[in-house]
Amino acid sequence: MNESFVIRREVQIAAPPATVFAFLTDPEKIMSWMGAEATTEAHPGGLYLVKGVGQRNNARGAFREVVPVHRLAYSFGWEGRDEVPPGSSLIEIDLVDRDGGTLLRMTHSGLPNEAQCAAHARGWAHYLGRLSIAAAGGDPGIDHGAGSG
Repeated sequence: MNESFVIRREVQIAAPPATVFAFLTDPEKIMSWMGAEATTEAHPGGLYLVKGVGQRNNARGAFREVVPVHRLAYSFGWEGRDEVPPGSSLIEIDLVDRDGGTLLRMTHSGLPNEAQCAAHARGWAHYLGRLSIAAAGGDPGIDHGAGSG
């Protein structure tokens, strides 16, 4: 794992940490901002699976750390992709109660190269924007993927 290929993002969301946490772990809520189908087992070793990301990709990994309403860590990768296979990278999300809402701090590490880091950075900008809208009670609309927005 090359630690130089890391994405870090912060976004302020107009919703309490418990609401944001639910949008990161509850399959029905996940589908409001990412993917067409989701399966989550939010406990260490549990499955993280979101199908239909960007309409055609399946993200798979396993939860490593679950601290309700405060922190999630899970392995991440793409089914059928050699460069970033399932479980090959790590996503860490911290939720901080701030300014009447939630500051979400996300780190995505373990990406294999600069191109994948750039592609995933675009994806996270797209999907964290959609999460912010959905968790605050809005409708992010139909997801056309990070590349076609």
